[in-house]
Amino acid sequence: MNLLLSLLFTRLRYTKRNIWRDKDAAAFVRSVADGNETVPTVTVAGHAMVNPSKRQLLDAVREYAPHLLVS
Repeated sequence: MNLLLSLLFTRLRYTKRNIWRDKDAAAFVRSVADGNETVPTVTVAGHAMVNPSKRQLLDAVREYAPHLLVS
């Protein structure tokens, strides 16, 4: 919830998936979270992060997808 609220104050676009309704999303989360269904699990340009902070997420965007940042 903290990350979701933090994203409201950025201009980043994102897509939410419900892992309890989407079997493929749940399988992906388990594959990158040591078999756990840990949320949020975020991908930035193909790089997965489990329960990142806002700072970690923004650092990943700067590194892997800087074009997504709006000045």
